[in-house]
Amino acid sequence: MSTRSRLAVWGAPIGHSRSPALHGAAYAQLGLDWQYGRQRVDVAGFPAALNALDDSWRGLSLTMPLKEIAHDTATELDGRARLTGAVNTLLLGERLRGFNTDVGGIVDAFRNAGVSGIRSARILGAGATAASALVAAHDLGAQRVEVRARRPEAAARLLRIGDALDVAVDAVPFDAAAGSVDATVATLPSGTVLDAALAAPLSSSGGVLFEAAYAPWPSALAAGWSGESVISGFEMLLYQAVRQIRIFLTGEQDAALPDEHVIVAVMRSAVVED
Repeated sequence: MSTRSRLAVWGAPIGHSRSPALHGAAYAQLGLDWQYGRQRVDVAGFPAALNALDDSWRGLSLTMPLKEIAHDTATELDGRARLTGAVNTLLLGERLRGFNTDVGGIVDAFRNAGVSGIRSARILGAGATAASALVAAHDLGAQRVEVRARRPEAAARLLRIGDALDVAVDAVPFDAAAGSVDATVATLPSGTVLDAALAAPLSSSGGVLFEAAYAPWPSALAAGWSGESVISGFEMLLYQAVRQIRIFLTGEQDAALPDEHVIVAVMRSAVVED
């Protein structure tokens, strides 16, 4: 195995990130003497920070606001990254390989919660996480997805993704009437509080709620949800990290690690105790 043993999560802000605890627990369980840290890097500083890395570096996890610039910088993209226009994982080496593990993280979070398939979904927001949520909804079987954005024109990228996936995507304003759907995926920034007049019809629209934000928890939307189960964004964080670990170990994200259930349990425990 390569001697590359340094990894980190980059973003701005970054002090709140739980990724070091998740990854550190996994590498300890795997018996790997790898170092995983965190560094505040913004879009303007990304090129210089990347160029400063030496051959001791194995890979990077990217959070906001770096997912788009990481996509544009990578020399090779996996299918999910190419489709969403967002990269949250870079594997360093002779090639700069970009991956999107957010899509699989959302799918795994749903399936771990007992939701194996959906036919329809509603996405709140239209940013990078919303793009991943749309692909995840497709992978879970959704044929119809409604996108609610402050500015519906911001959903243009999601409309293009829907066309590529043959998913019917309807971009509507936040105050549009809320019909029933199998799943609602909230990708709004952490701490966003919807006006009661907007939140009430969403909360009673049925189905599962997946709330991408996980701190503070529960969010106002999750606390008032009257549909089926509520899935915390921590589940996405956990399972996208598992996929990153697969990439850093094997170069691929879809094949499970040996005894992966043990690794997942150790990671979950490390953050609960953090």
